[in-house]
Amino acid sequence: MAHTGIFATLLQVQYKAGSGASATASAEAFVNSFLTEAESYINSKCRFNFSDVYDTLNADTKGILQEAASCIAGNYIIQYDMSGYTSRIEAEDMININRDRYMAAIQLLGDKKVTDFIREVA
Repeated sequence: MAHTGIFATLLQVQYKAGSGASATASAEAFVNSFLTEAESYINSKCRFNFSDVYDTLNADTKGILQEAASCIAGNYIIQYDMSGYTSRIEAEDMININRDRYMAAIQLLGDKKVTDFIREVA
């Protein structure tokens, strides 16, 4: 199966899930599904379809999108099966860190003062 994520790579998502992640949930098929959901959510939340214009965006915007999408998808992996982590608290801490980074990224992407990062598409 080929990786189908637009915003983030398989490896970026696996990094966010950490070394205790379930092998099943961090497999490419699962990550593809998680990224589809994450990317759709980001586009809806920002009221802008970044997926359709991704290739025209500058590196800064792509980096913020990568962080947001990989954090959401990483959390889906962690939530799927927490048994591989040293404790439930470790897994919950990782979820909280990913959530906080996602929230900061989505705030930047939705901030109209930051739209200089987004290349206007004619």
